[in-house]
Amino acid sequence: MTRPSRRARTLLALASVAVAFAAADTYVVVLALPDMMAGVGLSVEQLQRAAPVVSGFLLGYVAMLPLIGRIADVRGRLPVLVAGLVVFAAGSLVTAAAYDLASMVVGRFFQGLGGGALVPATMALVADLYPVERRGVPLGLVSAVQELGSVLGPLGGAVVLALADWRGIFVVNLVVGVVLALAIRRLGAHARPEGPAESAPMVARVDPIGVALLIVMLVAAALVVIEPTGMMRDVTWGRLFIPQLGSGRWTTPLGLVAIVAAAVFLERCATARRPLLDLRGWLRSARDVDLLGAFLLAVVLGGIILAFATADPSVQVISAQGVWYLLAAALAAVALGVHLRHARDPLVPVGTLRRTPAWGSVLVSFLVGAALVAALIDIPLFARTTIYGDSQLKAALVLLRFLVALPVGAVAGGYLTRRVPAGAVAGAGLLLAALGFVWMTRWDVDSLAQAAATLPLVVGGLGFGLALAPVNAAVLATTDSAVHGVASSLVVVARMVGMLVGISGLTTLGLRRYYAEQADLPPLREVCSPGAGLCREYSDLLQRAGIAQEHTVFAGAAVAALAGAVLAVVLFRGAPTREVDTREALSAVG
Repeated sequence: MTRPSRRARTLLALASVAVAFAAADTYVVVLALPDMMAGVGLSVEQLQRAAPVVSGFLLGYVAMLPLIGRIADVRGRLPVLVAGLVVFAAGSLVTAAAYDLASMVVGRFFQGLGGGALVPATMALVADLYPVERRGVPLGLVSAVQELGSVLGPLGGAVVLALADWRGIFVVNLVVGVVLALAIRRLGAHARPEGPAESAPMVARVDPIGVALLIVMLVAAALVVIEPTGMMRDVTWGRLFIPQLGSGRWTTPLGLVAIVAAAVFLERCATARRPLLDLRGWLRSARDVDLLGAFLLAVVLGGIILAFATADPSVQVISAQGVWYLLAAALAAVALGVHLRHARDPLVPVGTLRRTPAWGSVLVSFLVGAALVAALIDIPLFARTTIYGDSQLKAALVLLRFLVALPVGAVAGGYLTRRVPAGAVAGAGLLLAALGFVWMTRWDVDSLAQAAATLPLVVGGLGFGLALAPVNAAVLATTDSAVHGVASSLVVVARMVGMLVGISGLTTLGLRRYYAEQADLPPLREVCSPGAGLCREYSDLLQRAGIAQEHTVFAGAAVAALAGAVLAVVLFRGAPTREVDTREALSAVG
């Protein structure tokens, strides 16, 4: 395998930027969620009803990842990258135009679907462009820019919200997604990486009829969503906004035009000789990658996601309906196991993760997610509990110290993986992460006001960063090139599921500690009655209970990180990720 051309490296850089942008969108919603709720008529008190805005994104991102990864193996990396960006841009458009909760959730689902497609395709692209002993640094860079998205997301969202409303965030997503898709497609036409054969690009020659149908569909849909006041009040044009069947915007003449135009556009793409969208090619690829297996695995992952994402951590690890979600996931898992053993061309080919470092990467990735989520959620919560109770921004800036160190560690981890065994690098990184969490369990009320508080944040961020590249390098080094897409997707899925399980389990443990700490306190109305004079002392006691809660979460995350460190050292042995094997070098010297 020769050194990648300059154009191919530029292509990888653009793909990495796309990954960072999709990652940023995951975090920006946390900042914009109150405004988004208000935009669709929900109050802050109805936060639980807005849960599908988050879980819808996760479902699109996680549940469909293995299918997308397998399509990247069959159809090629570049078409999947372009398609992922187009779907991400389309989801951003739907979200920006959302007028109710349902349309917002649909938009977020497609954003997750498109954003999730970028990660396994980019990881597999690295494997296509670089030999196994030289993948560490590019994998570290991809991991770094992905984590950089967690830094840029809140900051970029804050800038956009200062200049416009929440819809501006998704308009920016739309523009960037389209620009990156066009740039990657143009570069990809001249820089085909080695690996699975790249099929025809997603977009063929311009089809005038297809373009016209697409324009009609978009214009009609835009008018349905926006509902221009001038047109609606006009005697003639206003008739286009009157429902013809029952009620609802999409049963109006304009809505029906949009639906019909969309149906005819899809029919055109399926039958035209040179369609605007190569729908037939994508349908063939879908048939080639085991749709039944993909559906069963999506049910498994969807059940797990919904069981934990819809829970109220103050009283439960899984939601009230979580038992049924998990039961459905278990039944689907059994059916999936039977199906994979008998399918002619299964979604996850038999033996994909047969080598220990390969399935070990999935397990370690799960523990990385379970521990990492404690930092992302509970470091700002600790800041709000102690010195920054009145400033969400200042609390977020505390986490920024951790997040800035993370991509630095990711690049360093990729460099070290070329010279040091992957297990040693990942183990050392997760050991540093555990040390950072243990250090955080020593924080007190005034700790964040001191410069020394930055040290555990930097140590933890560097530690997690160090672990990312060797985990990805180990799975790519011990799986066949024909399954790099699906193998990479399983690592990402494991990490996301680990984050869901971690946030639910660790938060529940922390809240139990919180309730235990205040169990002996008298009711607030008895202490803070007129003339009691003890309200401040009572508030201090509650604050200390909150600190104890966060300490419990940090301790649990340290255990998860330490378990990941041990497993990485044990399970990654034999993964050929280094540029020069130590024993070979010593033999040569002897």
